[in-house]
Amino acid sequence: MPVIELKIPNLGESISSVTFSKWLKPNGSQVSMDEPLCEIETEKANQELSADSAGVLTWIAQEGEDLAVGAVFAKIDTDAAGSSTPTPKTETPKSEPASTPASNSNTNYATGTPSPAAAKILAEGNVPANQVSGTGRDGRITKEDAEKAVTSKPNTPTSPEKTPTTTPPPAAPTSTTPSFSREERRERLTRMRRTIAKRLVSAKNNTAMLTTFNEVDMTAVMQLREKYQDAFVKKYGIKLGFMSIFAKACAKVLLEMPDVNAMIDGDDIVYHQYADISFAISTPTGLVVPPIKNVESLKFSDIEFKLKDLASKARDGKLSLDEMSGGTFTITNGGIFGSLMSTPIINEPQSAILGMHAIKDRPIVVDGEIKIRPMMYLALSYDHRVIDGSTSVTFLVKVKNLIEDPITLLMDL
Repeated sequence: MPVIELKIPNLGESISSVTFSKWLKPNGSQVSMDEPLCEIETEKANQELSADSAGVLTWIAQEGEDLAVGAVFAKIDTDAAGSSTPTPKTETPKSEPASTPASNSNTNYATGTPSPAAAKILAEGNVPANQVSGTGRDGRITKEDAEKAVTSKPNTPTSPEKTPTTTPPPAAPTSTTPSFSREERRERLTRMRRTIAKRLVSAKNNTAMLTTFNEVDMTAVMQLREKYQDAFVKKYGIKLGFMSIFAKACAKVLLEMPDVNAMIDGDDIVYHQYADISFAISTPTGLVVPPIKNVESLKFSDIEFKLKDLASKARDGKLSLDEMSGGTFTITNGGIFGSLMSTPIINEPQSAILGMHAIKDRPIVVDGEIKIRPMMYLALSYDHRVIDGSTSVTFLVKVKNLIEDPITLLMDL
């Protein structure tokens, strides 16, 4: 067939529709096979769709439109493949089909076009896109390009090249009355934000969620990191963080207490004999919780490298659907933002989530004496349908004991 239809592909069992976020090629333009045409946004990540064949592109979908999987978003006229750009036809003599200026073959629609994340950064920094050089594919402006442009932006406001030499008119009388803004701005929720909202409300409404608290003395872990950090970095090339230590502690206790590692599936409870721990990562577009599989079998350095890789991909919007799927338990660390205490919401269909918080020096009683120790509040939110109160408390106490005496964790005692 001379004209082929391009359809939204199947992106996973849980994804039935997408948001068509942006065209990368203009309507009626000549495209090559496998050339990126557009960006779509799913509930988990953004993704580019490419041309299945060379030819002339015809838009079907509009930016911002929600499309079901399998819906036609564009057509390509393959009979026009290799021909010059069809508009305007009168300007290109038929006898000279190869006379298109050489510069056109090197110009791409993506050149100078910011990615969604980059566009947001430029808008917030009040930096026009035409003043930024793109280093991405086909000259596209990446998130890093935008951050550099905003960072290097002069602090002084731009002024006209010529300043008037005549005496300025008298200034208007100043008023000490503050100017109150009444402006409003309306934006459509991104698909990821809509999905986050839907899942959080579902977790609140469809689970018997409860939270139990404890506190942990971080002295031993901090001394351990201080003593062995240099040797750890020298051997593995990465720092030992708190998150990998908590992950190993949780994985150990999860296998000892399978109820906390279970989930409801219809009328059944599924027990996992492995610990796939999801980690909450904050990104410019929302919170994502990609899992690290088989944490119980990984070394601390393995966990640190995987965490670093997932965080980097998440913030760049490059997490694959497979990397976003699964998980039997979640850890979230609000302490990096300064949170002292919170009640985290369960990541369905999981049954429990551990909340870490800020480390603060507080007076506590140690062996009958008041000592100043670095303390952290821990919160465990759990589904009471699966996990009993005594089980949740015991789980949190076991994790606390491993953190306060990390040698027992290292020796698997």
